[in-house]
Amino acid sequence: MLLPPSTNDDYRGSLAAAWFLVLLGVAWVVPGMIHMFLPDGGAGSIAGIDFGAQTRTIVAIFAWAGATQFAHGLVMIAVGLRYRSLVPLLLAISLVERSLLSIFGWVWKAPPLDGHHPPEHYGSLVAVPLIAVFLWLSLRQPRWRGALPS
Repeated sequence: MLLPPSTNDDYRGSLAAAWFLVLLGVAWVVPGMIHMFLPDGGAGSIAGIDFGAQTRTIVAIFAWAGATQFAHGLVMIAVGLRYRSLVPLLLAISLVERSLLSIFGWVWKAPPLDGHHPPEHYGSLVAVPLIAVFLWLSLRQPRWRGALPS
């Protein structure tokens, strides 16, 4: 069997956090597909990168990144829908990842002095506090334990 039994009954955090993780997964799958299937991987048409003499290398790197985004997004969707006991772990990993992307994109390994930032840099700045809130919700024990659908 490819998928083990669901762990949803073991999850005690907020259902909103699980659904946020599904949404976050979709937000990974879509750009992953863009990076894999657009002719330029979105590097020029979306991110505004000047290819110079490195067109093939840049497009290949974007396709590689897209493949990892796609796979990571599928895992997030599966966890949010079927393996909710892992929601806090996936949100914590996402918080670390988005925080590092923000640091690299805006502070440490920032783009050239032309001031251009690809859309992902802005998305990461928005994602960090959102993920932190939903991570907190996923770890929080509800005060009321009535019978709610999972």
